[in-house]
Parts: sequence; C-alpha cells; structure tokens
Amino acid sequence: MEQKLKNRWLIAAAAVGIHLSIGSVYAWSVFTKPITSQFGWGLSEVQLTFSIAILFLGLSAAFLGHYVEKHGPRKSGTLAAIFFGVGIAGSGLAINLESITLLYLFYGVLGGIGLGVGYITPVSTLVKWFPDRRGLATGLAIMGFGFASLIAGPVMQQLIVSIGIANTFYVLGLIYFLVMFASAQYLSPPPQGWLPAGFSAQAEAGKKQIKADLCQLTANEAVKTRRFYWLWLMLFINVTCGIAVISVASPIAQEIVGLSAAAAAAVVGLNGLFNGAGRIAWASLSDYIGRPNTYTAFFAIQIVLFFLLPNLRDALLFQIALYLIMTCYGGGFASIPAYIGDLFGTKQLGAIHGYILTAWAAAGLAGPIFAAWVKEATGSYTGILNVSVGMFVVAFIISLLVRLDIRKLREQAKKQESSVELAG
Repeated sequence: MEQKLKNRWLIAAAAVGIHLSIGSVYAWSVFTKPITSQFGWGLSEVQLTFSIAILFLGLSAAFLGHYVEKHGPRKSGTLAAIFFGVGIAGSGLAINLESITLLYLFYGVLGGIGLGVGYITPVSTLVKWFPDRRGLATGLAIMGFGFASLIAGPVMQQLIVSIGIANTFYVLGLIYFLVMFASAQYLSPPPQGWLPAGFSAQAEAGKKQIKADLCQLTANEAVKTRRFYWLWLMLFINVTCGIAVISVASPIAQEIVGLSAAAAAAVVGLNGLFNGAGRIAWASLSDYIGRPNTYTAFFAIQIVLFFLLPNLRDALLFQIALYLIMTCYGGGFASIPAYIGDLFGTKQLGAIHGYILTAWAAAGLAGPIFAAWVKEATGSYTGILNVSVGMFVVAFIISLLVRLDIRKLREQAKKQESSVELAG
C-alpha cells in the first residue's frame, strides 16, 4: 500500500514549532536579574550560561549534522526535544541546589546540544520539500527562532513572578519538550525525486525551469571546496558585527542620539522584531533575486549604514538604520541554508549546514568581546561601527568571489552535458 504523502505546509508548521521552542534561548536575559539577585552571583558568571549554550549550539550542529542525515528528521528532532527539554527542566534543579556549575551543565551544555540539533533538523527537511521556494521555507522556520524571544520573554517574566525561577524552568522544560516532540513526529523527507504537483506540471509544460543545484556533495567533500569557506566567512562577519551592535545597542543609542535609558530599551526590544521579520523577508526575496545577489546586498547596505550611524543625530533616522541592519542580521541566518542547497545540493545539507553554523558559535563568542575591546581601545562605542565597515568591505569582496566559483561550476556542468550528448 502506497504511503500517503504528507502536507509540506504542515511540515513547515512543525519546523516552526521546533524553532519557536529553541529560539527562547534569546530571552535568557529575562533570567539574569532574578538569578543574580537571588544568589548574589556576578552578572558575567550568569551571562556565561548563555555563551556556553551558543557555543554548544555550534559544536553540536557540526558534530551531529551527520546524525541528522543518517537517521532522518523524526529521530533527530526527538533527540533535540529530549536534550532541550532535560536541559531547561534540569536548570530548575540547578536553581534548587543553588549550583551555577549545574546551570552551566543543564542550560549551557545539554540545552545547547538540543539547540544545535533542533536548529538544523527542520531546516534540512524543508529545503527538500520546497525546491520551488527554498528561501521562503527556510525563512519561515528560522523566523520562528528570531521571533521566539518576543513570545517567550513576557511569558517567562510572568512565570518567574508567580511561581519562582526553579518552577519556571520545570514548566518551560515540559512545554518545550512536548511541543518539540510532537513537531518532530510529523517531520520526514519527501520521496526520492518528488516535486510539488503544480511545479512539476509547469516544468513539464516548459513554463517553469527547475533550477538544478550546482552539484551534489557530501559534507566531507564540501569542506574541501573554497566556496564552503567563503560562505563560512560571510556568515561569521555578518553575525560578529550584528552581535557586536546588539550587545551594545542601548548605550550606542544613548551615546549617539541622546536617547533616554527607557527609550533605548524600547529600541532594543524592537530590534528583535526586525531581526525576525528580516529572516522571512530576505529569505523570500532570495528566491527571486538569487542568493549571491542577496548576500552582496546585505554587505553593500551595511557598509553604508554602519558608516552613517555615528553621524546620525536624528533619533528616527538612527532607529531606521539600526532596524535595517537587524533585518540583514536575521536575513543572513535565514538565507544560508538555501545558499548551501544551491552550491552543494541537498544530499547532506543538514551536515554541511551544521559545519557552517560553527561560524555562529565563533561569532557568538567573538562579537561581544570585539565590542568590548574596541570600546576600551577607542573610548567610544562608535569605534565598533567604524571597524565593522572595514569587515563588511571584506565580506562584500567575498560575496563577489563566490560568483566566480559559481560561474566556473556552471561552465564545467555545460561541458559535461556537451560531452555526454556527443558520446550519445
């Protein structure tokens, strides 16, 4: 009996469910003040929990990418649910035992592993279900990750006030486990060679051309190519400069345009909204203008905006520039899986995506350190913006170099086609 084909939009909804759960990590700052107040731990000690989680996100995405490809999205999604659920709930135990070491272990290490596997699992599946709209599909899921803190933040705040820190972790751990576990059960790859009904009909009629991937490489073959490192560097620069600005957005707004602390805090809150919106907007646009043009646009726009920001004295113009930067920051995350599919194929997309995400782990550590170092060296937050301009110029050049590789691969593919036709 033939297995009933799953609804790809429900697959997308399941992917969003997983990303909305793990994306709550971006609301970690809601816990920092209550935890420091209750136990007298230093702010940097408590903040280290978040850094460990992001580090293990990158490491687990890299090391468990092959697990995702070998065992499929249902098993790897279930694994992510177990690690993330236990990590969050275990943080409640760490609070009850007043152990910051256990907090690092549960939230940072176990939660971080759940984050990494949970991040790449639905994305690699969606790319295969949406050959016609790769950018839109991956943008939807990764938008969930970006928007999660807007939903989770107020809920966490309310729970901490009403039931305490430890119980909040217990409740959230259970909820996230159930949502992620249920979502994972619906995830599965499409049948081999499957195409959407309308899309394949249009392709057969010659109305739509199926854009072939440049090649089909394994993860270990991909890391031997130049273009892998071009993508890694582009993501690293985009995230490092983005995180540097995010980590000092409030003091920069106060220093440059003289916003009050309350107004600057509101700007920081809206950053999350534009970060999430940029993920779906840029990823969808990339389906029409192509991934190479999308990344070149990210860097061209940010070179101009980072250059202008220190000189903007009007609060409204400053905010518009900052929010545009946030859309490029979020868009970089959302467009990278589709770009990987274009350049390396979908054979081991999850594993390649995992390797590329080590750029995020590295940038998560480098960004805030970079911001603090430039501030100390120059005595001003605007120095961060000036150094970022130089880094974006490098990224812009890299975005053009990738095109040379793409052109070379297309020419090779044409030559192979011609030789096959001649042989035939």
